[in-house]
Amino acid sequence: MFFTKLFVPSDDSDVTGVALLVARLWFGLTMLFNHGWDKLTHFKDIVDTFPDPLGLGHDVTLVLVVIAETIAALMLAIGLCTRLAALVLVIDMFVAFLMVNKTELTGQGELAFLYLAGYVVLLIAGGGLFSLDTVAFRAGHGRTPQKN
Repeated sequence: MFFTKLFVPSDDSDVTGVALLVARLWFGLTMLFNHGWDKLTHFKDIVDTFPDPLGLGHDVTLVLVVIAETIAALMLAIGLCTRLAALVLVIDMFVAFLMVNKTELTGQGELAFLYLAGYVVLLIAGGGLFSLDTVAFRAGHGRTPQKN
């Protein structure tokens, strides 16, 4: 029952579903292409100077951030296990905002804060009707998108 509630999208209107689709694509693809992809492709160049706020080591921290900002961001964008992907990104942005940017609401701190807000909304709301979560986990648990 817990997993059903966690992954099955709620019975929202089609307009809400479209809004969640836009938010997923906006926050997911922007994170993937503007942050995650750059860290992945320049891994060797930045690993030695990458922040290590949790004391896990620069390489481990960068690997975790790359996973969050590429894999979780892509999962969020396509709406697969949306709440899990959003949770990973919430943790990523929470650490970035709180520990790396020291809660500064300017520059990169503001950007981390805004991403954090978007990911918290998607964590709460889920992927919506137009997500792979609907296809994979809905099966007999409610309505599907209406054709107008």
